[in-house]
Amino acid sequence: MNTGSSDRSVPASGRAGLRDYIAIARLDHSTKHVFIVPGIILAYLLRGVRNDDLASSVLLGLVTALCIASANYCINEWFDREFDRHHPTKSQRSAVQSAMNGRLVQLEWTVLLIVGLGCAILSSKLLFCVACLFAIQGILYNLDPIRSKDKAYLDVISESINNPIRLVIGWSMIDPTSLPPGSIILAYWFGGAFLMAAKRLSEYDEIVASHGKELLSRYRASFARYTQVSLTASCIAYSLFSIAFLSVFLVKYRIEYMLVLPFVVALFTAYFVMATKPGSTAQKPEKLFREPGLIAIVMALVAAFIFTTFVDIPLLVTLTEQHYITIR
Repeated sequence: MNTGSSDRSVPASGRAGLRDYIAIARLDHSTKHVFIVPGIILAYLLRGVRNDDLASSVLLGLVTALCIASANYCINEWFDREFDRHHPTKSQRSAVQSAMNGRLVQLEWTVLLIVGLGCAILSSKLLFCVACLFAIQGILYNLDPIRSKDKAYLDVISESINNPIRLVIGWSMIDPTSLPPGSIILAYWFGGAFLMAAKRLSEYDEIVASHGKELLSRYRASFARYTQVSLTASCIAYSLFSIAFLSVFLVKYRIEYMLVLPFVVALFTAYFVMATKPGSTAQKPEKLFREPGLIAIVMALVAAFIFTTFVDIPLLVTLTEQHYITIR
């Protein structure tokens, strides 16, 4: 990994200290790992525990996710430092504000990667493969010559793959011998794409209104090809794909789960509305737990999921059969 010059390329207020190097690992973003939990639950419900040491597997899985994500954040902040200078809030990041040593950033990335992959291989082959994919995603997303974050639409698709990766990490903790159904993987992927597109829509609206599109394009090249309409349309498309694949999964594995769908739709709707408001938390997904309305919908969704897991509703089975209303 070519880290470039160590100090001179970025205007800085002073030489970076230990706190700055810890900050670029973004440990405060650990709340995003909540997306691991559904993987754990689904594996338990659909496959049962297929692991000899569950506690060790869960611990190793969590450390793996935390370390690989933090390694990705390190290279994200380092290689984005020139671009983040143009963002109203990201310009306050440590890699922008302080003179960091590129070799130390590379060392931090390497150590986090080794610890993450080491924990993964101690757990299972599945977790190791997923951890490798997680790390590769961070490289392709942030580094040239691909740097997918600079390419409109590909940026969203490539970033949101972290969602199904976290799903599989959770699944592997319970059952390292199989993968989740393809329908739920795709539902998770497109659900993540919706979240990332909504985040970009929120950034687009706010920064264009306050600083103009030219500044926004200097911050992230992909925004040069986006418009408010195209971002809104992509949000709708991603959410529809997610709901479609989720419906396939729900009908196939337990028809009662169809009653969860209204809460999922409400969650997508509430999130989109939130993303259109000034200063939206959608720009900082790690702080979504501060949104009481959103959390209330999530809790209702969880309650509906628990109810439909244990209560059979035979009437719903008719939805899986062919029926016609005969007119005489």
